[in-house]
Amino acid sequence: MADVREANAAPFVEGLYFGEGPRWHDGRLWFSDFDDEAVFSVGEDGRPRREVDVPGSPSGLGWLPDGRLLVVCMTEHAVLRQEPDGSLTQHASLLPWSVFRANDMIVDAAGGAYVGNFGFDLDGFLHGDATPATTSLVRVDPDGTARQAAADLRFPNGMVLTPDGRTLVLAETMGFQLTAFDVAPDGSLSNRRVWASLDGCAPDGICLDADGCVWAANALGAECVRVAEGGEVVGRVVTSQPAFACMLGGADRRTLFCCTAPSSEPGGRTSRQGRIERAEVDIPGAGQP
Repeated sequence: MADVREANAAPFVEGLYFGEGPRWHDGRLWFSDFDDEAVFSVGEDGRPRREVDVPGSPSGLGWLPDGRLLVVCMTEHAVLRQEPDGSLTQHASLLPWSVFRANDMIVDAAGGAYVGNFGFDLDGFLHGDATPATTSLVRVDPDGTARQAAADLRFPNGMVLTPDGRTLVLAETMGFQLTAFDVAPDGSLSNRRVWASLDGCAPDGICLDADGCVWAANALGAECVRVAEGGEVVGRVVTSQPAFACMLGGADRRTLFCCTAPSSEPGGRTSRQGRIERAEVDIPGAGQP
């Protein structure tokens, strides 16, 4: 095994409840805060700007080709669309495939989206009162039509699309693996395969770099790991607390932004100890998001 390049993340944004879904867009880092029920953006100066309130907890973010924001509403199992006047309207319902809470999302260059969900009562599971179950990934076409894209997934979470748009890599958090699919022109998925098995890492949010490696936030540890196809860990950014999402951004896309928090449990998200931390890396981001 090659030596693992390791770096320590530095503070960037403090005082969040629980940051998720980071995306680099128009020179700013955009992210959701579950429990502040809002989407924010932040520039290089580290000063957040509240972009839109989303009652019902926002999660995954993306944009249509015309620039309108899409945001997942977790408790309503819906993708919302922000209109030019700032108002939010339902873009797509994720029912009946979304279970317990809707979650992360990726939007492709044509405006089609893939949306994951918990699939079971995660909070109950953490307290011994619920059992994990598999669930579906939902495809939302640009016109808002939704359908099941893949079934029997173990907590489908963060996703990336390769630069050619022909491969989707998905984090199965409860499967401890990254799973790949071929993407057809109509957005349908096929040729499901294990892209990387991850020992001791529950991948949450992920992003892709120009060498084809995936950065994965480890929901079980204070780190984001850089993984090559096949599963070799070739890099690590150490964070101050567990990491739940990451994104390559900055002017040259060589800054890894990491969303961290003491815990993902509701009781651990009430004290504004959530952070965004950052570290400089060698290989820039690529593909979507």
